[in-house]
Amino acid sequence: MKLSVLDQSVIRMGETASDAFNKTEQLAKLTDDLGYTRFWVAEHHNTNGLAGTSPEILISHLATMTDRIRIGSGGVLLPQYSPFKIAENFNVLQTLYPDRIDLGIGRSPGGPPTTRLALTDGIRKSLNEFPRQVSELQSYLTNQHTENDVIAYPLTKQLPEMWMLGVSQRGARLAAEKGTAFTFGHFLVPTSGQVAIEQYKRDFKPSPFLAEPKVNVCVFIVCAPTREKAEEIALTQDLWLLAVEKGENTKIPSIEQAKSNRLTEKDKEKIKQNRKRMMIGTPEDVKEQLLLLSEKYQVEEFMVINNVYSFEDKLYTYNVLADMFL
Repeated sequence: MKLSVLDQSVIRMGETASDAFNKTEQLAKLTDDLGYTRFWVAEHHNTNGLAGTSPEILISHLATMTDRIRIGSGGVLLPQYSPFKIAENFNVLQTLYPDRIDLGIGRSPGGPPTTRLALTDGIRKSLNEFPRQVSELQSYLTNQHTENDVIAYPLTKQLPEMWMLGVSQRGARLAAEKGTAFTFGHFLVPTSGQVAIEQYKRDFKPSPFLAEPKVNVCVFIVCAPTREKAEEIALTQDLWLLAVEKGENTKIPSIEQAKSNRLTEKDKEKIKQNRKRMMIGTPEDVKEQLLLLSEKYQVEEFMVINNVYSFEDKLYTYNVLADMFL
């Protein structure tokens, strides 16, 4: 089995964005040494607890301090931007770090309407334009854009590995049609993965970016030496995720803060539902769950996301997974 990382550079209570980026750097170095396949950074806007607003800049920084692991975006929010400019950015990255760059793209609006308008400089862009934008991005990257005489320099000998992030059959269909790799966001929507992945594999069309279908699945994982400890650690992620969904303070609370939080019955039910997006338990528990999900989805690569308060607890998860699978 292959293991990869999705890191959101989440800020913990009492810490700063600089602290969050420092921990992202440490995690990238560790997982590079451990043999993880890829390390992706996310893109979020207008939220106080998520420091990663510019994946392209962070990718370049992380690629400099790692040796082997692929570095990429999970993912660039294409609807808000110009396909031409994204092609330029990733051509630069691919030139600087040949055969190590992943271009993951997503259809997400990036936040509420006010945030999205700020990203698009006040232009109301339709999400329905996403398929066209994907085609234009691919044509710029392959230097096949024929509607004008604009070229996305620098030209590269190799293309970045292109991934489409999705949580539904619609995303899977588009990834298959465009010939990109496909990441299913189990950590976002855990209900439609099997059907989406089957459709992607069935409908896949080869492209200059990929000859055969390639899939990975992203999932929250929290490991600890005992189930009791895993549950305690995971509570900080539960409360963080609840705050994200409510649009509240998105910094991760400590275990003490999480335990003192008064939850409504609605909150408790939401946490229960969110747990379906996660694997929590001892290394043996998580190994069993991962193998079952691998069989269900027929995939051999999982991207691990872990947003607990203690960085030491977070590193434990990545170390243990490497011991079991790499």
